[in-house]
Amino acid sequence: MLSYKAIYVIVLREFKRFFRQKGRLITTIARPLIWLIIVGSGFVHLIDVESGANYIQFILPGIIGMTILFTSVFSTISVVWDREFGFLREMLVAPVSRVTIVIGKLISGTALSVFQGALLLVVAPIVGLEIGVADILLMLFFMTLVALAITSLGLFVASFLTSLEGFNVIMNFIVLPMFFLSGALYPVDNLPEAIKFLSFINPLCYGVDAFKHVLLPGGGNLSAELPLYVDIFFVLTFSIVMTFLSALVFEKRK
Repeated sequence: MLSYKAIYVIVLREFKRFFRQKGRLITTIARPLIWLIIVGSGFVHLIDVESGANYIQFILPGIIGMTILFTSVFSTISVVWDREFGFLREMLVAPVSRVTIVIGKLISGTALSVFQGALLLVVAPIVGLEIGVADILLMLFFMTLVALAITSLGLFVASFLTSLEGFNVIMNFIVLPMFFLSGALYPVDNLPEAIKFLSFINPLCYGVDAFKHVLLPGGGNLSAELPLYVDIFFVLTFSIVMTFLSALVFEKRK
């Protein structure tokens, strides 16, 4: 049975931990801006996106996706941290269900990711993209779906790991391919067929595509590569499946 008070405590703890780590806060805000300025400025004359948007505008949805990816995945490091220092054992023996712990971790990781992704929407008018209130609400909805999908994936992987070193190695092995195969920096259609297959099993690819539908000129018709309903269906299905698997693993772990 879910304990909403326990979920609230877990979420509040993760937010306090995040805002107390000033270096982490500054880094997570500065990283996407550095990518946007350096990569965007360097590649703007090299890549023709044929979308009615310049390259810096084209990669903004991908940079938002990158922010959500890194924040969502590395928010789940708290599971490994808590296990290593014994706090997770205390939560597991508490009179709350393990599903409650999973839900608390998912909500906190998702909320932190959406918070940081939403900060980047301020950049859109600066790079020449017009967004209204409806666009912002749509972006928050899509960011929540993508953050939930990736946080649930990170939580599932973290459930099997017992050391911070192992987590960092495994997650870097997963995160970088997810980012480069997401269509964030270049259209997925430009990839070889064998690699393109990997993009289409990557939830971030569908998330970035959904962001392009909202942010880029023409409703994303020229920049997005998949119908919007396909993006929503895949990310939502992936979220449900990975959340179920994460809860299942937590129930069976000792």
